[in-house]
Amino acid sequence: MSQNPSIPPCRVRPVVKLSFDPQTQPVIAPNAVLNPLPDAALQADFIAQAFSRSIEWQVEPVFAKDFLVHRDPETGLLLPDHSGMIPAAVFFPLIQRENGLHVLFTRRTDHLTSHAGQICFPGGRIELHDADVIAAALRETHEEVGIGPDHIQLIGTQPGFITSTGYTMQPVIGLVKPGFVVQPDQSEVAEVFEVPLSYLMDPRHHQLHQATLPDGRQRLYFSMPWNHYFIWGATAALVRNFYHYLAAAHKQL
Repeated sequence: MSQNPSIPPCRVRPVVKLSFDPQTQPVIAPNAVLNPLPDAALQADFIAQAFSRSIEWQVEPVFAKDFLVHRDPETGLLLPDHSGMIPAAVFFPLIQRENGLHVLFTRRTDHLTSHAGQICFPGGRIELHDADVIAAALRETHEEVGIGPDHIQLIGTQPGFITSTGYTMQPVIGLVKPGFVVQPDQSEVAEVFEVPLSYLMDPRHHQLHQATLPDGRQRLYFSMPWNHYFIWGATAALVRNFYHYLAAAHKQL
């Protein structure tokens, strides 16, 4: 695979530890009341169609300044802004089950130096040998949960998100084909679990929190609790953005 010259060399960053417990911070009211997506907008065929068309939409307004929308002029792929940030890619895996589409998440192991124990999508930083963000997302997914590219049907990409830890995290959306076997890398992944897409695409399950940092600044973040799992932060922001895209697509298609 050819090297991507647009990806800067990896830089070592200090570990950023949370100064607050994300599960105990106050929940504030969202700016607008949004409706759950109808069942028609939660089908694999509709989602694939939505990403194959030009949809007029807006990213999550709470984090409008934190989403990046640059595109590669040749491929049309959304690209992260690399100025001072570490580019990263995650795979947003959709899995067809009898009761509808589900989304696959992982829980990071507790001993990791970054985001230990947190819920996330498979993914990681884009390496020099990765051809593009899609190649990075597929590689990381294979390494972390054992799902190879031959079991993935690519659907599209969405804007990258600037994380508080210095990364631009860009999601690659795809459908995991039947017959896959999950084989987690136990050094990084403590658990692999699924959440119904219908649950995630219902804004009544989206909680907007406000945390006060030690220096007095306020930090906003979404959470989407599911059973005993606390999906929050950048991962929840990507899910929220996915909702906005599908909601706009459902009105336009």
